[in-house]
Amino acid sequence: MHKAGFVNIVGNPNVGKSTLMNQLVGERISIATFKAQTTRHRIMGIVNTPEMQIVFSDTPGVLKPNYKLQESMLAFSESALTDADVLLYVTDVVEDPVKNQEFLDKVAKMSIPIILLINKIDESNQKELGALVERWHGLLPKAEILPISAKNKFGTDILLKRIYELLPDSPPYFEKDQLTDKPARFFVSEIMREKILLFYDKEIPYSVEVRVESFKEDKTLINIRCIIYVERDSQKGIIIGHEGRALKKVSSEARKALENFFGKKIYLETFVKVDKDWRNSDRELSQFGYN
Repeated sequence: MHKAGFVNIVGNPNVGKSTLMNQLVGERISIATFKAQTTRHRIMGIVNTPEMQIVFSDTPGVLKPNYKLQESMLAFSESALTDADVLLYVTDVVEDPVKNQEFLDKVAKMSIPIILLINKIDESNQKELGALVERWHGLLPKAEILPISAKNKFGTDILLKRIYELLPDSPPYFEKDQLTDKPARFFVSEIMREKILLFYDKEIPYSVEVRVESFKEDKTLINIRCIIYVERDSQKGIIIGHEGRALKKVSSEARKALENFFGKKIYLETFVKVDKDWRNSDRELSQFGYN
């Protein structure tokens, strides 16, 4: 009998959801940097074996929205509560368990299997971890609790085995050779955004969106043209940098990462445009895929 199902990953920002997703799927599906709000979309990564298909879904960190982009991100996270066969709620050893009580209350009311993952246990000790497990048991009494270290791959094999046990009997939902539900262009913009997150400080990465204007592929080369959107002229200046050096550096790092991701030579052109208030425009957010 074949098993298949949707396993959705939720939790607050910066607890290691994307790192966990990448460990479970075995590919760089979700960008994982040290900054919060890295994941903005709901990204699916698919694990296939002859007897099962797990469709993992990584979601943005749960936060109180300050503008329409964050409202859309929260909607992605809340939608993950409605269509899961198994829910993975990720926390870590340092965050306050009741940091987002409203979302936690919604999770507590769910009837599907919930596995609570306490991540980054390499940063804790046995006594602290024991107290944390007790506290979480009080907050989510129906959840199974599993301490893990996603970065060190500790506990992920046990987790996969448990997910398999909980999956419903079902034929696969996607082709067996499919890794994700997202098109190639999506990963271009995600990788470009990752490099911007790593390279620039303060509010710049959060004011940026990337659109792939063209993606032309042949046997050995992919030609890509990207536009980096910012909200203000001052941000455009920072992205480009003195004599264009900052943009060249980011583009060079993105090109290397893209060549690694696609396994082909990449010719990458990048431009910067100002689009005032894109984070609060329904029309713009829709064009960037936040709908």
